[in-house]
Amino acid sequence: MKHHTSSFLTACAAVLTLLLCASVLHGAEQWTVFEASFSPAKKYDNPFLDIEVDVVFKQGDKHWKVPAFWAGGDKWTVRFAPPLQGKYTYRVECNDKANSDLNGTEQSLSVTPYTGDNPLLKHGPLRVTEDKRHFEHADGTPFLWLGDTWWKGLCKRMTWEGFQELTADRKAKGFNAVQIVCGPYPDENMMETRWENEGGKPYEKIDFSLVNPKYFEFADRRIKHLVDAGIVPVIVGGWGRPQGGGQSTLAQVGLDGYKRHWRNLIARYGAYPTMWIVGGEAKDAYGPWAELAKYLKEIDPYHHPLTYHAPEHPRQAIKDNAVFDFDMVAIGHQGYQTAAQTLELMKSCQSQQPSKPVLCGEACYEGHMQTNFQDVQRHLFWSFMLSGAAGQTYGAAGIWQASVEGDPGIDPIYDWTTWKEGMNYPGSTQLGIGKKLLEKYAWSRFETHPDWCEKDCFAAGIPGKIRIIYQPKRGIYNWKGTIVKGLEPALRYSAYYFDPASGRCFDQGLVNAPSGEYISPRLPSPQDWVLVLENNNKK
Repeated sequence: MKHHTSSFLTACAAVLTLLLCASVLHGAEQWTVFEASFSPAKKYDNPFLDIEVDVVFKQGDKHWKVPAFWAGGDKWTVRFAPPLQGKYTYRVECNDKANSDLNGTEQSLSVTPYTGDNPLLKHGPLRVTEDKRHFEHADGTPFLWLGDTWWKGLCKRMTWEGFQELTADRKAKGFNAVQIVCGPYPDENMMETRWENEGGKPYEKIDFSLVNPKYFEFADRRIKHLVDAGIVPVIVGGWGRPQGGGQSTLAQVGLDGYKRHWRNLIARYGAYPTMWIVGGEAKDAYGPWAELAKYLKEIDPYHHPLTYHAPEHPRQAIKDNAVFDFDMVAIGHQGYQTAAQTLELMKSCQSQQPSKPVLCGEACYEGHMQTNFQDVQRHLFWSFMLSGAAGQTYGAAGIWQASVEGDPGIDPIYDWTTWKEGMNYPGSTQLGIGKKLLEKYAWSRFETHPDWCEKDCFAAGIPGKIRIIYQPKRGIYNWKGTIVKGLEPALRYSAYYFDPASGRCFDQGLVNAPSGEYISPRLPSPQDWVLVLENNNKK
């Protein structure tokens, strides 16, 4: 009798454990990742290649068809970020209809409000604003993009400890986006050893027909860590231009292989508040990137914003570009010359239809081949932001290629800067300072107003409310201020100089401009400055 009682209690405990596990698995908070796995009895020679598995989530008349990924062995996993609160049902589906384990019965999911403080989950993933000029969260909260370039940040040269250190540094400085390649790297031949992370290469064959789940397990940890830090992973599927044998990566892998790759990325990372770059330095001459982008857009159930990293005019390098949600300019590293050329491309994009947000996705890495130091970084940020950019992406020597002592991560070698050295370049701090100033005001409502300033300056703001003018440096021993034009004589403004290098503010008192023009006082020092005019009317 004692034996039967013991067996009965053990069985009850097991059932209770299963029920508790089921309740955890079948509950989630809005925008967080709900994960479920399925293990069919039927075996396949190469599951990654032989079958496709999806999970359809439904709520009322809405549904989301979410790709699942092969996690190794007999395991398939789905990740879903519920966009709405309430009750869902979900059902696994497979293109092998004879596999009953992967064409299952409906299960239930209950979604409650998010209770944490991560802005990416509290406010929801990103989308393009209605006016097509900026980005915002799902709840309408504006998002001022300040990105960093970590192209090779998933490779093993960048250790897990180093990745955490760099993430903490960028979070503290105000960065909220990281452009990172999960696929073929720039300036490397296909299948190079340098491509590996702690789990090896992502694929065992050049046509991406044999995946290595261990690679992606280690990549998962890093992508999730960015999200946990409140940083959007802007995932690049691979580099576009020819490398190794004179062919582009898309030509070497093949379109079908790249589609498999992107399906795998969407399955693993689509549930995160991410954004997509279909290819780095992609253009029509390097393969059917537009067709690949259309496929990506079709299978992404969340419709995350998608772009490509354009080495030329973003509306021309890939001519069939209606599928892209925003324009990303990326044309070089020639200091102020690149800054001026990039700005002209951005203006050209802004003048075209349909309207899209535009930003610089790569320019003038700080310290790149001992050039482009902090003054160039400030000029890029302020000239672009006050000209209507949706944000700015920074980059630093050492970081983009995950350079470490003894292995700069690229051949030919541009410089021997390590990522730790690049992390501490002052430009990254100064861009964070600039972002913090803009976020004091209703920056997403700013209008670009070159008519408010002299020809060599940049101005934007809200008429009658706030004016921000960037005066680039004009050489040493030059303390001359600038001329502000078109002021409303009936309004009174207070003025201050903002040091874009340190964040210090220098009060300049009230503006007296009966003629509509104001000549700002002598500069605090001969460098670039930001002049801020705030409406001082007490009404």
